[in-house]
Amino acid sequence: MNPEKLTSCDIFCVVIDNFGDIGVCWRLAKQLASEHGLKVRLWVDDLSSFSRLCPALDTSQMIQQLGGVEVRQWQASIELLAPLQLVIEAFACELPASYIDVMAAQSHKPVWLNLEYLSAEDWVTGCHGLPSPHSSLPLVKYFFFPGFTSNTGGLLLEKGLLVRRDRFQADTAAQENYWRTLGVSARQAGEIRVSLFSYENPVLLDLLTVWTENSQPITCLVPDGKLLLQLASYLGCQQLSVGEVVLRGSLRIHVLPFEEQEAYDLLLWACDINFVRGEDSFVRAQWAGKPFVWHIYPQHDAVHLKKLQAFLQRYCCDLRPENAQAVSALWSVWNAGEDMGQGAPKDAGLAWSAFVEHSINLQQHAINWAEKISQNNLALNLLDFSRKVGKIAPFEI
Repeated sequence: MNPEKLTSCDIFCVVIDNFGDIGVCWRLAKQLASEHGLKVRLWVDDLSSFSRLCPALDTSQMIQQLGGVEVRQWQASIELLAPLQLVIEAFACELPASYIDVMAAQSHKPVWLNLEYLSAEDWVTGCHGLPSPHSSLPLVKYFFFPGFTSNTGGLLLEKGLLVRRDRFQADTAAQENYWRTLGVSARQAGEIRVSLFSYENPVLLDLLTVWTENSQPITCLVPDGKLLLQLASYLGCQQLSVGEVVLRGSLRIHVLPFEEQEAYDLLLWACDINFVRGEDSFVRAQWAGKPFVWHIYPQHDAVHLKKLQAFLQRYCCDLRPENAQAVSALWSVWNAGEDMGQGAPKDAGLAWSAFVEHSINLQQHAINWAEKISQNNLALNLLDFSRKVGKIAPFEI
């Protein structure tokens, strides 16, 4: 008998305290449905946070169809349906015991994957794809690690994304129209446009001062979020609202609405330098092909700094030493509030100036880097891995 084809997938997501988890799961769900024709059910515990990324979501509905995906609110009391062929437990979110029991009872067991967090650390390659047999049931869970090398799971990249990016970035009229839709005026001579999406950061006030006193005009585009409290404090106002524009010296701040994923891509493509955070926006900044600065999510005992340095080592390996130093210096300053250790640069002004000075080379490097890592597609790798371990017939591309 021929093995059945892989046609369906359950994805489980717990929203922790930011948007990275649901951002990754929503992108993956849409890609599996739209590009590979899978029936996808996305189980999410927090529809309110999800709706920030997807305004079309109705938070009052337990079940709804969006973007070709069946979205279901995941509650402890809800009666789960029979598991689908592929079950993805995103970021070790722990499936309900009753659901696992049903998985074990099926004659053809689902392929069970734990989609892990992204890391550039060397140990990831040794753990990617490892099996973890259940302690008491006839089930095996596999660890699937995203990553930047061919022996990891790769990165989420939609079909044609880089082509659309290149077309937009080569179209001056399209970019001017985009800025008009945001209410941002035409560029001044020598102006630098920066997107700022960050966790609350003690270094932010230093950087804002540098931008305010800078010799070049700087326009800073800030999506609505907790960071606005810090900005308001710096500007000496009680609060900032969406649509507000504030001028301070050479700095012009525009407060943007918190945008859905496709609109955020456009912002990254249109800006000169992008400050991003966490995992989802971190990857999207790389696809944007622009110089960027990563604010990594802080973890206990500064474990996150090892991840930061591991990525910097990979990202900078093809750069000239002076260009690599400019990247490392600004990233270190930006994450200095999390204690980068002895020798970490402390001067935000010097780090920013060096980064801008090398921005032409960093721009070309960003394009080359995006092309390099685009060869390892997470959705394709995930489906191929699932087919092999589940002995499922090849899917059709």
